[in-house]
Amino acid sequence: MWVIEADNLTKTFAWVPVLNHVSCQIAAGEVVGVFGPNGAGKTTFLRLLATLLRPSAGTLTLFGTSPQEAHVRRRLGFLGHDSFLYPDLTPIENLTFYGRAYTVPDMPTRIATVLRQVGLQQWGNTMVRTFSRGMEQRLALARVMLHEPDLLLLDEPYTGLDTQGVATLQTALTRMKAQGKTIILTTHDFAFGLELCTRALIVNRGRIVWESGGQVPSVPEFVARYHATIPQS
Repeated sequence: MWVIEADNLTKTFAWVPVLNHVSCQIAAGEVVGVFGPNGAGKTTFLRLLATLLRPSAGTLTLFGTSPQEAHVRRRLGFLGHDSFLYPDLTPIENLTFYGRAYTVPDMPTRIATVLRQVGLQQWGNTMVRTFSRGMEQRLALARVMLHEPDLLLLDEPYTGLDTQGVATLQTALTRMKAQGKTIILTTHDFAFGLELCTRALIVNRGRIVWESGGQVPSVPEFVARYHATIPQS
């Protein structure tokens, strides 16, 4: 069964198409990197998959059924440009709030686990408003991981991370990949994205303009392909 089935998926804003007849199928356990210039439609694509937007046309199926079903949405984890964290709460308080929404069992243990996985175990009782951008990004990832979703949708997850933060993120994503999670991520960082991917897509002007085959190319090969595919202004 496909985790994601998109058929002629289209999204318009004020009659302007941002996503334009996108079709793809993504299986369980795939890690798909979505690359493209600013304004290509990458974020809109992920927000449609996360059920935060509804398509203007076309159909979307998640886990073989309607994406609006509550049991389907509980299997999703979305990391966007906003952290959706409460700055006047601590990491433990933030994660407890979200954990209750998802009825996470054995919450104290689970919270301790995800804080350790993102390298924030010593900051659990510190107000989030004192965090750096990178620390907040890592806590947002912990929020996404908390209920152990089957499908992770990550929009520019490397934003604001220093070298240690990137290494922590790569370790966490590698672990989830080994667990058979399906991961869709957008990034402008070719090296980090391709390191994890089992498939790569290039999106431009709302369309998938290139897709890797059974083997993801090396970074130099991908850079050459990207610049050959995307017209340079």
